[in-house]
Amino acid sequence: PSLLQVAIVVTDGRPQDGVQDVSARARAAGIEIFAIGVGRVDMGTLRQMASEPLDEHVDYVESYSVIEKLTHKFQEAFCVVSDLCATGDHDCEQVCVSTPGAYRCACRDGFSLNSDGKTCTACNGGLGSALDLVFLIDGSKSVRPENFELVKKFINQIVDSLEVSDRQAQVGLVQYSSSVRQEFPLGQFKSKKDIKAAVKKMSYMEKGTMTGQALKYLVDSSFSVINGARPGVPKVGIVFTDGRSQDYISDAAKKAKDSGFRMFAVGVGNAVEDELREIASEPVAEHYFYTADFRTISKIGKKLQLKICVEEDPCECKSIVKFQTKVEDLINSLQQ
Repeated sequence: PSLLQVAIVVTDGRPQDGVQDVSARARAAGIEIFAIGVGRVDMGTLRQMASEPLDEHVDYVESYSVIEKLTHKFQEAFCVVSDLCATGDHDCEQVCVSTPGAYRCACRDGFSLNSDGKTCTACNGGLGSALDLVFLIDGSKSVRPENFELVKKFINQIVDSLEVSDRQAQVGLVQYSSSVRQEFPLGQFKSKKDIKAAVKKMSYMEKGTMTGQALKYLVDSSFSVINGARPGVPKVGIVFTDGRSQDYISDAAKKAKDSGFRMFAVGVGNAVEDELREIASEPVAEHYFYTADFRTISKIGKKLQLKICVEEDPCECKSIVKFQTKVEDLINSLQQ
């Protein structure tokens, strides 16, 4: 009686009997109900069955072949995690390192931990390095307006981790659906504030999913000098999609990587993971991300913040770095 009781109902059609009353009795008895619809399902029936809030308990997939994508969502919802870093229950600015029943904070290469044990300070190099970053964002109809707002927040989460200026990071933004639209080129905006304001104003295209066409635009136009790219500066592309491309992506994806661009692929919902892996740079495991639920893309944003920054030489104080490494090794051996 004291344990959580959960029912997951999967259906692909309209019921031949009533569900509203019996679902209400189940919920009143303390059973949490998740309703998953497949294909030509009656969405009203799903809402009658599911627990509140409905946006957390009702899901839809186009076919049974992609239903396994929802397993990520339920794993995150049900699994009890004792890892405080994994749950996000910490206040580390950059890196959280789990220890048994606790955690400690650390910093990325090129940064040193401040005396508060939480925040980090950049040494010479670090986020000050030059970088040309272009977002390629899926604006197709399947994304839906409420999720498109979450995508905007995801973009600005990444922008927050950058040092934006003429000599440091530049950011460009391209939206695609059945066509490709450059929202703003590299270097148009000189501050985080202006970039984030432009992202918030971006309107939703709401048509098809021509990912191949968008990748070709990225290669041919986004990283060109005429669109603000700087010769000799590392180029990073972040491609975001929620579904299968309606055109061919292989040639453009290969050309992007052959051109030396570092490509990250982020998929949500019905995104095809084979396509994401084809877009991603090597090693693919470090450049490809997937989640079943738009509401969890902020977790991907945190991971990307740690990966996209191109860093120069780390701290000059080699003796301090050596001492810190030795201490960390001792701590790790004690934990084992």
